[in-house]
Amino acid sequence: MGQTKIVAANFKCNLTRAQTKSYIENLDSALARDFRAESARVAVFPNQSALLENKFSTLTIGAQNATNAQNGAFTGEIGLEQLAEFGINTILIGHSERRTLFYENQKNVAQKFAFFKERNFTIFYCIGESLEVRQSGKVAEFLQSQFEGIDVKHKNLIIAYEPIWAIGTGVSASLKEIQDTHKILRSFSSAPLLYGGSVNEKNAKDILSLPNVDGVLVGSASLEKEKFLQIIDSAF
Repeated sequence: MGQTKIVAANFKCNLTRAQTKSYIENLDSALARDFRAESARVAVFPNQSALLENKFSTLTIGAQNATNAQNGAFTGEIGLEQLAEFGINTILIGHSERRTLFYENQKNVAQKFAFFKERNFTIFYCIGESLEVRQSGKVAEFLQSQFEGIDVKHKNLIIAYEPIWAIGTGVSASLKEIQDTHKILRSFSSAPLLYGGSVNEKNAKDILSLPNVDGVLVGSASLEKEKFLQIIDSAF
């Protein structure tokens, strides 16, 4: 497929610390043993209680969320100080579940983005539309609004497009929908573009073969190591 693809796993609120540690250690060993790491750039985002030191040879550990502060009176959050303890400098920002379930608006998201950009984090910036927006035919306008306050030229930016209607539903967008939307996104930014939304070991190869798809962000299918390894193999 030419260029190195990015394959990222978002564990969300799943797996215990012990399960995560075992999974990632075994994944790291498998990637190193079979030289898969040469064909894919792998990142794993464990839940907050299962963060591990970012010291693996074939993959990067990232944070699903953090507050835009060094530390302080932010009950239920972690800050830069805690991430530094793990050597973590990769973060997800703007995920639809943060926007919808935890009411992060575009202003909040942009402030968080600016904070971590200033500290040179690799930012997986998530965007995506609802089914209502998709059916309205205003996908391009909506996605563009999710870049308000976002520096699309940040050198460590990775954009993850995840249509909300396809997250965790088992229904992925069609290949044409993915291709057309990624073409729109490419007009906004030259950053790597990932697709997320019910990506699994069966559809990953076709998705990764599309133009302007530089990788995938995987949810539930990443919770089983063998399935995730099959997705990584799809990047070959």
